Amino acid sequence: MDFYTLVLRQSAGYWVALCLENGIVGQGHTQDTAIQKLKEAIDSLQMVDESDKDIYSEPVSIRALHEFLNIGSQEPTSETYELRAVYA
Repeated sequence: MDFYTLVLRQSAGYWVALCLENGIVGQGHTQDTAIQKLKEAIDSLQMVDESDKDIYSEPVSIRALHEFLNIGSQEPTSETYELRAVYA
């Protein structure tokens, strides 16, 4: 089980969780659902990575994080963001 850092943001009625270590996202109607989907995506990436070392993965750049927090749908986004640590 590895340690990951994620940022949660609400957009267009959904919660989106972005993993800062690899750029993977999870989405759901609640924060917990978004985190669970993110954990499932991380697990899938880890399984593929074990069999194929050519998988590209790198930490999220500051520019990409800025876009995640500020650019999105035309609907207003939440001004509140949450940073969490999870194990997957």
